[in-house]
Amino acid sequence: MRTLEPLRERLNATVLGAEGAADLLMVALLARGHVLIEGPPGIGKTSLAHTLASSIGGSFKRVQFTPDLLPADLLGYSLYRMDRGDFEFVPGPVFAHCLLADEINRTSPRVQSALLECMNEHQVTLEGVTRPLPEPFLVIATQNDGDPHGTFPLPEPQLDRFLLSIRMELPVAEIQSRILLGHASGEINGHGRPDALVQPEEVLALQGQVRALPFGEPLAGYITELCESLRRRSGADHSVSVRASLAVMQAARAAAFLEEAKAVHPDHVQRIFRAVMRHRLVPADASDPAPMIEDALENTLVP
Repeated sequence: MRTLEPLRERLNATVLGAEGAADLLMVALLARGHVLIEGPPGIGKTSLAHTLASSIGGSFKRVQFTPDLLPADLLGYSLYRMDRGDFEFVPGPVFAHCLLADEINRTSPRVQSALLECMNEHQVTLEGVTRPLPEPFLVIATQNDGDPHGTFPLPEPQLDRFLLSIRMELPVAEIQSRILLGHASGEINGHGRPDALVQPEEVLALQGQVRALPFGEPLAGYITELCESLRRRSGADHSVSVRASLAVMQAARAAAFLEEAKAVHPDHVQRIFRAVMRHRLVPADASDPAPMIEDALENTLVP
């Protein structure tokens, strides 16, 4: 899409060698989904997320998740005003168009679960009062997987709220050299907030166009069979939820839209299927679920 091309170029220029991750971030934005970015520290996870969030006009908040963080630090709280004799609600950082949850697995399960309603319903309920969050609302969470000490693994219900997971790895030596030269010359500069490239109302309009893309019965059957295949291979019916099937459909529509396709095709489903399912499959022996996903893709009949 011509409207989004400057955003794609900025993402690719910010974190060299992360073109695939940048495209998946844009898929999530268009599909009204949240993103979990995983990988070792120091490879640009936060930089990539910050660039996308800063490029969208509207409000942006970043929260460094730590073990001492409380739900009120995230959602907000009521403050008694003596001059007025009543309580005033002080909104937390979650009341933003884009929330960057940095190192989400370093905070307690209590805080992690506080995000569930926000991510699923786009609202916050506190003290019996429900308050809507701004639209569009996007959570980009990062987590380091190199050091398990002091971390709290996200439970399956929380993982299921993320539309996509993006795996980032250390770039090859040639890209590392380009990164060094880019920082040395000032071409890559992580300081300050860049100008917005797209406004919230434009994002909402694009999301509406994505939801309007034709999606036929054969494709619905293909996604269902892919998910059934994964359930059989994992040995657990609950491992791939209906929400996961819907996530595949939404992400495939967004991927098709980015290619300016007139309808969703099987190759769009195949392109995003790994990113939608990777974090949802948590084998009991902590093995890599990638072989199961590849096997399902290879052995499911394409319509």
